Amino acid sequence: MDWLLKFGLALLALVPLVIVLWRPGSARGRGAADLALYRAQLAELDRERAAGRLDEAAHAAAVLEVQRRLLAAPATGSMPARPSRSAVFLPVLLPLVPAAALGLYLWHGKPGLPAATFAERAVVAAEDAQIVNDLRARLELLQPNSAAAREGLMLLGTAERARGDGAAAAEAWTRALTMRFDPTLAAELIELQIERQDFAAADTLLRRSLAQAPRDPRLRFLSGAVAARAGRAADARAAWTALLADTPPDAPWKPIVERAIAALP
Repeated sequence: MDWLLKFGLALLALVPLVIVLWRPGSARGRGAADLALYRAQLAELDRERAAGRLDEAAHAAAVLEVQRRLLAAPATGSMPARPSRSAVFLPVLLPLVPAAALGLYLWHGKPGLPAATFAERAVVAAEDAQIVNDLRARLELLQPNSAAAREGLMLLGTAERARGDGAAAAEAWTRALTMRFDPTLAAELIELQIERQDFAAADTLLRRSLAQAPRDPRLRFLSGAVAARAGRAADARAAWTALLADTPPDAPWKPIVERAIAALP
């Protein structure tokens, strides 16, 4: 009976999706969809902070990450909706999803399986460390300042950041930028420096980056972010106001810049 109840609840949860598929609305463009998603993420972060589940530092870092994704998203307009043949068949097939999930769980599921132990997590961490060490060893064999070495350093920086070693990630990305400047990589490093509260290094790299890519919106936004996090509200307002003046009306990051300006003291 317990399984039947859960199966019925799963079917009930699919009812709104069935209704939407029977009455498909107009399709959003990529930019509009991204903007709606990021607005929802920002609202959720505000609720988490209000509930006390996020402190100010964690909230600011998470907001910065959402803003980074929005600034990196392509600015595309809306597209007309097209009728899809799958919309006719999907409502019929949807009830099969919970049925298939239930069958697979009864076949292979292990509800009594305990969470990973500390020892098991330590093994995974050791394996990740070994992968990074292997990558470093391979980098030593590559010709310095080669394209392959630069790609390896970018990968190493990404891996080290995922492991939580911000210092090692910053070092790898700095070496890669020394070989060849790239606005996207520069922005990644600047964000990492902001997260680590290394505002002096972030400001120095921003000046160099904006000298080579003065129109890059992501770098210009980060310029204001550095000033705001360092307590220079006037500089942040000036940077974001200038960016807003050059922002197209339909740019998906425009509300983010407006929100950032409104949040300044």
